[in-house]
Amino acid sequence: MTTPDVQYGLLAPMLIVFAVAVLGVLVEAFVPPRARRATHLGLALGGLVAALAAILGLAGTEASAMSGAVAIDGPTLFLQGTIVLVSIPAIALVAERTVAVTGAGAERRIDSFTPQASTTPGSVAEKEAIDAGVAQTEVFPLAMFAIGGMLLFPASTDLLTMFVALEVLSLPLYLLCGLARRRRLLSQEAALKYFLLGAFSSAFFLFGVAFLYGYAGTVRLDGIADAIAVDGQGRSLALIGTALLAVGLLFKVGAVPFHSWIPDVYQGAPTPVTALMATVTKVAAFGAILRIFGMALPGLESSWRPMLWVVAIATMVLGSVVAVTQTDVKRMLAYSSVAHTGFILTGVTALGDSGDVGNSGVSATMFYLLAYAFSTLGGFAIIGLARDERGEVSDLERWAGIGRRSPLVAAVFGLFLLSFAGIPLTSGFIGKFAVFSAASGAGGAALVVVGVVCSAIAAFFYVRVIVLMFFTDPGERTATIVRPTASVSCAIGVSVVVTVALGVFPQPVLDLAARAGNFV
Repeated sequence: MTTPDVQYGLLAPMLIVFAVAVLGVLVEAFVPPRARRATHLGLALGGLVAALAAILGLAGTEASAMSGAVAIDGPTLFLQGTIVLVSIPAIALVAERTVAVTGAGAERRIDSFTPQASTTPGSVAEKEAIDAGVAQTEVFPLAMFAIGGMLLFPASTDLLTMFVALEVLSLPLYLLCGLARRRRLLSQEAALKYFLLGAFSSAFFLFGVAFLYGYAGTVRLDGIADAIAVDGQGRSLALIGTALLAVGLLFKVGAVPFHSWIPDVYQGAPTPVTALMATVTKVAAFGAILRIFGMALPGLESSWRPMLWVVAIATMVLGSVVAVTQTDVKRMLAYSSVAHTGFILTGVTALGDSGDVGNSGVSATMFYLLAYAFSTLGGFAIIGLARDERGEVSDLERWAGIGRRSPLVAAVFGLFLLSFAGIPLTSGFIGKFAVFSAASGAGGAALVVVGVVCSAIAAFFYVRVIVLMFFTDPGERTATIVRPTASVSCAIGVSVVVTVALGVFPQPVLDLAARAGNFV
């Protein structure tokens, strides 16, 4: 029987992050306002580094904790490591005091977040708070609670524990989405849409849990798998429960037809929050999908695999086609995220097979998530540098000629766009090759053909932005690229290094993902 102290050791990464989140609440209560930002940032980064050290210390562990409700195995540790590694620069973006260009050409430091969330957008009280330099430091404990939920989500082997993790990661994000300093009404609208649709998806998830419990008599994933293996007939409850669970999970990753919140929320939320949602939230949600379909439902693969095929194809096609029509950079990357969700789902369709093929589906998906997360984080960090006298600029026409005024920043953004397109020598190419190979090995050749065609379509709008930046003359409305501070430069630099390294020397990480591809 596992002793309590050993259980705490297995849960150390999650406990550290949650402890930092609780300490952040105490900081809000007792630390003077002027010292809160630095205190929060030190706590958050220190906690994430400690969590990463705990994850590395658990390398090779295959065990369970909390009476079997949490599994510490290869997929858990790989995904948790990815979440923490990406969260460190993401928290640096949250802490950044961005630069605004005034009409006289001078610069002043402002936050991405509104100084007072309770004030009416555009009101005198809000303007007074901005002039007084009030900071919205509650974003740090909210972000840490969300990250803690993300660490627990892919590790859960109990559907109720998974639901708790889902709510812990979602509720703070609902709040964070409505705290943008600029375009407050758009930000609040995004938060309300995310909350309402997220509540519906959570209800579907709970209904799925109820049906599967009614079928198997347990909410443990291995118990559900055993019940399906024993029962050769009468699987209607299991199929209904699987479909309802899939609705809740596919909403979190933004798959069609549950993608409608993605463009509105990505555009309206503060850019650091968008970067957090587009990266680590997707990693956590796909980790939960891998665990549920890989551990609990392999016996129903003949039923859920065609469903995932349809969803993957629809997601790739819609995301790639609609992105071409976008005139806002953040909305373009939002639909790009939808398309990438479809690409990742091609790897998920390889689950359920025995032997190397099933393992390749897990490992390829995890590698893609790692590669995509860093490229996306870097892309949104670059978007946050395009500004005018009112703040951040995301209108695509305002990016014309930026490459001639700020060639280095534009070149780095171009690198991330090429990675999204899957151009060789970038991490995006290796990621797509891995998931397409896994899908092809599982009999998904037609799915791969659709993926390749959609990748070609997607390449059009990525290249269009590069042409707009470098081969168009800048005009009076062209945005100004402000000087990135040390934290933003580090976030962008790390993203560039990972994007290039995984494109040129991917084998060590591919091998690591392959070794970590087996569930307990």
